[in-house]
Amino acid sequence: MYKDLDGKVAVVTGGSKGIGEAIALRLAEEKMSVVINYHSDEEGANESVKAIEEKGGKAVAVQADIGSEEGAAALLKAAVENFGTLHLWINNAGMENKSPTHELSFDDWTKVMNVNLNGVFLGSKTALNYFLEHDIKGTILNMSSVHDKIPWPTFAHYTASKGGVKIFTETIALEYAHKGIRVNNISPGAINTSINAEKFEDEEAKQQTLNMIPLDYIGKPEEVAAAAAWLASKESSYVTGTTLYVDGGMTLYPSFEKGDG
Repeated sequence: MYKDLDGKVAVVTGGSKGIGEAIALRLAEEKMSVVINYHSDEEGANESVKAIEEKGGKAVAVQADIGSEEGAAALLKAAVENFGTLHLWINNAGMENKSPTHELSFDDWTKVMNVNLNGVFLGSKTALNYFLEHDIKGTILNMSSVHDKIPWPTFAHYTASKGGVKIFTETIALEYAHKGIRVNNISPGAINTSINAEKFEDEEAKQQTLNMIPLDYIGKPEEVAAAAAWLASKESSYVTGTTLYVDGGMTLYPSFEKGDG
């Protein structure tokens, strides 16, 4: 669909499953070469690579801790050694766990922050340095959440990390716009991934979620991937520092849908 993406190179962190996998597959359909990062899901990453290669695309799976400088450097090295360069870096990897804030351990706080926020910083810094050194008008896409806007009790560490991703995106977009480097943010709502599969098998829990979504259905990973492909392409060439909510309207305060209040 986006011919300008043909032949370009992308890194996708957390690309072995869920939204990350869907993004990697969509970029491959756009004829990009993709570095698929994984932390522990080697099988899932290899399956993603196989699916891409079966479609005639190019991909490589790389194990790396994106919350470390060494991990980010390894992903860049894989892109350059396997595909010659880098044009797009997608900071997709993330994690969450539930805890009342007064019981939240510092260890759990730190783990979530390290993946969700430190990983975005380190990935972005790595990509920025490569773009600047090689005079590439590259693109960075960060993956946030509707909870960079909607409070979520018992997930204070998660919301803090995602709020940080949003303002970090806006800040570096402003900082590097004069270099032609675009930085944008995608904030998904309820998406039907393997992480959410068990929850959505419970009809009561699923209906509670649907009540929060004006479009009245759970989103698909491919719908987030479509947004990522557009933001990566020249079709969005005048868009930077923006957060695109792919949420079925969840951020529209659906309790006010009937004009009550």
